[in-house]
Amino acid sequence: MNTNFDIAIIGAGPAGLSAGIYAARGGLKTVIFEKMLPGGQITVTDEVENYPGIPETVNGFDLADRMKKQVDKFGVTTLIEDVAEITKDGNMTLVKTSKDTYTVKTVIVATGAQPSKLGTAGEQNFTGRGVSYCATCDGPLYRNHTVAVIGGGDSAVEEAVFLTKFAKKVYLIHRRDKLRAVKIEQDRAFANEKIEIIWDTVVEEFVGDQMLKSLKLHNRKTGENSSLEVTGAFIFVGYVPNTSLLKGLADLDERGFAIVNDKMETKTPGIYSAGDLNQKVLRQVVTAAADGAIAAFSAEKWIEENFE
Repeated sequence: MNTNFDIAIIGAGPAGLSAGIYAARGGLKTVIFEKMLPGGQITVTDEVENYPGIPETVNGFDLADRMKKQVDKFGVTTLIEDVAEITKDGNMTLVKTSKDTYTVKTVIVATGAQPSKLGTAGEQNFTGRGVSYCATCDGPLYRNHTVAVIGGGDSAVEEAVFLTKFAKKVYLIHRRDKLRAVKIEQDRAFANEKIEIIWDTVVEEFVGDQMLKSLKLHNRKTGENSSLEVTGAFIFVGYVPNTSLLKGLADLDERGFAIVNDKMETKTPGIYSAGDLNQKVLRQVVTAAADGAIAAFSAEKWIEENFE
């Protein structure tokens, strides 16, 4: 059992990395657990242009790398270990990973969220064979192809524009008659000659043999059914929070997002939640980083009150 750390941060996306910086600067011996590569969802974002202090457009992977270097500068320990369980032991908290069990004074859970599935026929069968949830990852595979993007929010519209760098045609399929994305992203999509928007329409089936070949569509207003030939379909219809570690420790809303107060406190003393897994109105890099900073500051004060 390892007892060398004051605070454990689970997840190395913008929220976790920001928390690491603030915790270390606050004098806490800090460890960040990450089961994959540091950076979280930001690493699959092609362009970030709305992060304060960086006026030039920056690749998401590069921005995450800058954050990680800053964390390293402050002496934070990063361990590539998958956290399996968090339990309370009096004022202390036990963090069980795939390799060890760590006893710490406080924990910040910053495990983010993952793309939602449509749950439509054929979706699972063609995942990785035409169906994707990451345009940055898979877009270059569809050079001069015809593809579809499903969704109408910021991510869907941004990725549709991104895919025009490779695809010869991009259909943006949205179940409503207007987009939910911010105006600047909508304007870019409307102005792009490669993008055609299919309104009031849902995908009822992904069709193909070894690879995706077409989509069966249904217009919710007219009732018309149709088929659209594409070789790639990119799904951006929201996110599912990674809150399994918080079950029993935090209140969750009907969609599974963690409910916290303005200090990022859960219902369990000494357990904090920060970033995209929280119930909130905006999920962006800047809001995740802010959550992480607040959680670390709050955790530092909690340690002062309960251990010193």
